[in-house]
Amino acid sequence: MNAIEIHDLHKSFEGFSLNDVSFSVPQGTVMGFVGENGAGKSTTIKCILNLLKKEYGEILLFGKDIVEHELSIKNDIGVVFDDLHVPETLNATQLDKIMKKVFKTWNSSYYFERLAQFKIPERKKVKNFSRGMRMKLSIALAMSHHPKLLILDEPTSGLDPIIRDEILDLFSTFMQDETHSILFSSHITSDLEKIADYITFIHNGEILFSESKDVLVYEYGIFKGSNEEVSDIPENAIIKKRNGAFGIEVLVHKNKVNKVFSLEKPSIEDIMLFYVKGNVL
Repeated sequence: MNAIEIHDLHKSFEGFSLNDVSFSVPQGTVMGFVGENGAGKSTTIKCILNLLKKEYGEILLFGKDIVEHELSIKNDIGVVFDDLHVPETLNATQLDKIMKKVFKTWNSSYYFERLAQFKIPERKKVKNFSRGMRMKLSIALAMSHHPKLLILDEPTSGLDPIIRDEILDLFSTFMQDETHSILFSSHITSDLEKIADYITFIHNGEILFSESKDVLVYEYGIFKGSNEEVSDIPENAIIKKRNGAFGIEVLVHKNKVNKVFSLEKPSIEDIMLFYVKGNVL
């Protein structure tokens, strides 16, 4: 079963559109959702949550249509946007009282444990929080009703590496329950390399790839060499080519290269750059 399933999603604005976006998040996995600013990550997430109305396409969460079953589905979802969207004059303790009324499964003990872990003051007004503190409170709020699915839009943006690591550990603990799933939108690809099972890359409103992280990182390789050396690589092994500082760089399927080449292990960011800037020779 898939926690999220999207087929041919389309949403257009002046100067930008999502074009037939399709991908799925298998239950029990973390999907890293990557792309530069303006690529369509937040628009896709808002359509998934029915905060933006899709023009056409199908969006299923837990096998149910989000438009038809929005209320019941949202009880099982925790959401973190790139900022904290709560009244600025409230404090963390007041938010606990409100959330108790919103979610039947709200767990105050768990919530206050997260506040202590993240060193969030319980009675300081939200308007006086730093960006990092706002994000940490947002994560505590998203997780404290024990959702089955977390939808995260840049949750570690603006946080220092130590706090980011703590939060990634918290997400890893969340994923120990095999019924849990995460859609994790981020431009910090090193965070996704630590936690993601799959990576979906969106560029200019289109999905360029949606693949297992292990396939991307372990089955792809980068060859750097001259035109003559590159000509020895089988065509079916080549994914993308691009000009490098000292010749040509080629992203290849390792298992389709039939002779010994010196290949570098790519990062997710390397692969993204090949897909966007590749084949311009």
